[in-house]
Amino acid sequence: MAPFTQTPPELQNQYEDDPLLRSYLRDQLPPEVFADVEPSLREMGTLAQGSLAAMQIADRALEPTLTHWDPWGQRIDRIEVTPMWRHLERLSAEKGIVATAYERKHGRFSRVHQFALSYLFAPASDGYSCPLAMTDGAAATLLSSGNQALVDRAVPRLTARDPNRFWTSGQWMTESVGGSDVGRSETLARLDNGTWRLFGRKWFTSAAASQMALTLARPEGNGPGGKGLALFYVETRDDNGHLQNIRVERLKDKLGTRKVPTAELTLEGTPATLVCGTTDGVRSMSPMLNVTRTWNAVSSVAGMRRAVALARDYAQKRVAFGAPLLEKPLHIDTLAGMQAELEAGFHLAFYAVELMGRAECGELDERGSRLLRVVTLLAKLTTGKQAVAVASEALEAFGGAGYVEDTGLPVLLRDAQVLPIWEGTTNVLSLETLRALGGVEGFDSLVGEVETWISTVKDPALAAVVTQVRRAFIDAREWFGCVAGEGPAAIEAGARRFALTLGRATALARLTRHAHWALTCGGDRRAAAAARRFATHGVSLVTTLDHADSKTLVGG
Repeated sequence: MAPFTQTPPELQNQYEDDPLLRSYLRDQLPPEVFADVEPSLREMGTLAQGSLAAMQIADRALEPTLTHWDPWGQRIDRIEVTPMWRHLERLSAEKGIVATAYERKHGRFSRVHQFALSYLFAPASDGYSCPLAMTDGAAATLLSSGNQALVDRAVPRLTARDPNRFWTSGQWMTESVGGSDVGRSETLARLDNGTWRLFGRKWFTSAAASQMALTLARPEGNGPGGKGLALFYVETRDDNGHLQNIRVERLKDKLGTRKVPTAELTLEGTPATLVCGTTDGVRSMSPMLNVTRTWNAVSSVAGMRRAVALARDYAQKRVAFGAPLLEKPLHIDTLAGMQAELEAGFHLAFYAVELMGRAECGELDERGSRLLRVVTLLAKLTTGKQAVAVASEALEAFGGAGYVEDTGLPVLLRDAQVLPIWEGTTNVLSLETLRALGGVEGFDSLVGEVETWISTVKDPALAAVVTQVRRAFIDAREWFGCVAGEGPAAIEAGARRFALTLGRATALARLTRHAHWALTCGGDRRAAAAARRFATHGVSLVTTLDHADSKTLVGG
């Protein structure tokens, strides 16, 4: 009897094999910009398919290590990252994955170029997009701070293409007393002979091997809450490479993103520099969160893309019940559902990218700036949930092979699970969305923007989809009005369903807008098919569920 074997999935050039990305770029970029950026994307697509994918498999079992002591009893707290991570630090600098956004070669389109590179790079990076996201966020925060000395010191390094000059940045916010509730932070900042020194414990610091970090601390004498926190700049090591009064207590043993050296740190008088004032540190850090949340959204759709690409290739090769899986109507239907979620999420995430690029080039008014904040929140919370669901479906599409570690497939799901958690959980961002809207006026501004996209869609094949987008926003508006008089508990209880409704409806609207463009400019019906399919997955999620029933169900 012949042994049972299966043919593993293979990736093609991840740019050339992605009609979604290529169609979007042709839609959004002027022809001369598209012609200029495409070679860099094709090159990144080759790397993601070839050498980086091979390194991921070879590096699969390796993880960062922490050595507390040298052989002679000196405390050193040395973190060693994997060989692939060392390679990626140099590669990401050389390819300008952060730098592209700040060189502004193509104005507001530079952000689209940068995040297209990241979309191709992230799934092949073993989590290295995490420090790149924080590096990008740190550069944006310092530039917005007005602190020219820190801008001159750090930004050229954070945005360098020279690997020998390139720095990455950490983001130290989480403490044991609270994650999203940063106002409870206990790290103390004390002024000592003209130098600020930090004392406290940071419970969850990703990319702990970075050369610098932005962190929150409470200057001595300040009051409680977020108002009393200040934003500080820290260089982690001195000129001799020694940690600056920082103890690395341990590396976190995480479900996923295991290549990312995430640590618990104790600050024992760590020298630091105020970024912009001794109060309002959370507000000062908001530019970083806007950037990292956008990276989170793009990483979510990038992970979905990798999962779908692998599952589709495998379906062409795996024979079951007398035919390849790709000839089985039920399997085709399953893959189509995954692709539809990817396409809607992609257009939502990249709409946030477009708005960011416009803001950085001074092309957004106050209404546009509010829209950017709302869309960034919606993109992050919506795509994070999608990424987990699509990764789970992808593993199931491989059967038992999807559950076996040395296939390299389970990491798709493990790494996806952090995406709804990092940079604010779904619940936290849902409440932030309510605040960002600022009431009915903000909601109506979003609806007005959506209407400008879908009002031009005339193709009969998309008429029902346009109706569903409008219906979802009507449902959300009615919920908004109904619960306003019921008190804070009712509003909070429905915030997640409300925010996900806005996220999914906005995603569908952007996808429908692109589908109209694709039909008009070349007769490509893929996006229209994706829009129709996504519309069947559930867009309007708002209800008037009784909060008392929810409390009864969970024993509250």
